[in-house]
Amino acid sequence: MSENKSVIEQSLTALLKDDGFLPDLQAQTREQAFKSLVAILSTPNHIHKSFLRIVLENGTIERIPSFRVQHNDTLGPYKGGIRFHQTVNEEEVSNFARLMTLKNSLHELPFGGGKGGVIINPREYSEKELNLICKKYVQYFNDILGPDKDIPAPDAGTGEREMDWMMAEYKNTHPGEPYRGSFTGKSIINGGSLGRKHATGKGVYFTFRYMMNDFLENEKKWLEAQSNRFAKTLLNKSDSKLRVAVQGFGNLGAVAAMEAFQCNYLQNQVVAVSDHNVMLYNSDGLDIPALVKYADENNGDLPVDEGTLSSQGIKATIEERDDLLELDVDVMIMAALENQIHEDNMKKIKASIIVEGANAPITDDADKYLSDQGVLIIPDILANAGGVIVSYLEWIQGRETQFYKEEEIYDLLFEKMQKTMDTILPQFFGDPFPLRQNCYIHSVMKLSTVLFRQGKLY
Repeated sequence: MSENKSVIEQSLTALLKDDGFLPDLQAQTREQAFKSLVAILSTPNHIHKSFLRIVLENGTIERIPSFRVQHNDTLGPYKGGIRFHQTVNEEEVSNFARLMTLKNSLHELPFGGGKGGVIINPREYSEKELNLICKKYVQYFNDILGPDKDIPAPDAGTGEREMDWMMAEYKNTHPGEPYRGSFTGKSIINGGSLGRKHATGKGVYFTFRYMMNDFLENEKKWLEAQSNRFAKTLLNKSDSKLRVAVQGFGNLGAVAAMEAFQCNYLQNQVVAVSDHNVMLYNSDGLDIPALVKYADENNGDLPVDEGTLSSQGIKATIEERDDLLELDVDVMIMAALENQIHEDNMKKIKASIIVEGANAPITDDADKYLSDQGVLIIPDILANAGGVIVSYLEWIQGRETQFYKEEEIYDLLFEKMQKTMDTILPQFFGDPFPLRQNCYIHSVMKLSTVLFRQGKLY
């Protein structure tokens, strides 16, 4: 999980050798400034911790650990989700906050990076108890949150319900002040944006589709002239049927799977999907609409037995959940949790293209190994920005009290992501660096330039 910290240092090392970057800084002054940049961008501005005091419905009092990490606000107010999960810890939240800083910089969004977490398994708490946890989170971190300070959003274990509760509590504690922009990812009736629920999944698939279709078609001759190993991977998969596996079938994974299933631009065949219980496999392709319908009606879970599959008319075999990672497929969309591909299983990965829908699903060692093998990894910083982009649109709508139609939201989302890819992809396929490194170099370059112009390197 220290991956994006080390890659910041690597990015700055590469930029230090580029005389065209910050040319006003020379000799010893340049080296001092770059040391300052490493210190600033590798560490958070603030780490806020608290134990939320919760009275459970049985009368028991619990003290639940919670965090809000504010990494950097050079480009604007802190922005990032709040995760409810039993594995949450300070290091994880700090790393995700750092990733948000880089992601917002990459996609030209006027936000810094932040992240929050509460150490609970939300499935073990009643709705009333979760409501109280959300209220307490806002109360305990009341002074640091706000539309122009720090704007949380949903993450693993949270959704529009929790954001509605938190915004309502923020309104209660800030009477007479603007409140709609205090949280994003809210329900439509509470000022949320149309399209927000599906934005991350659609954005994840769009990055893959744009690279495999639009960019490849426009730049095929140029790509054929490149010695870059990733260009060869892309060209080898062009004009062929693509076998796709999706790890994770929550909101993100289900949407990405449906986008792949319905895509008219590529010859996709979604052969495997998994959730926290099971993996379903069909070499001829799964009925994704039927699986999405079933999950929607069953608390987000996939069918776990043959009888249920038969009753739903779904043809699939039931396999071990973790076996999905080692399937012989062309494309793997990772939409579960972090650290799924690591040193112990990285040599068993057969996919040629991996799309990171989740945050940090590949460890640093595994990322380097797979990249050296020519596996084309579309990193989280690029692929899963759909949520924060539409959160930005929601934030604007809340300030202006005017709202876009759903198709307008998707058009703006795709336009924003296309602009980023049109900047990054030509650099990537012409450079020796993996795509993740290219994205980080671009992000760090912008942040460094702004910090220098603000006089914060002295």
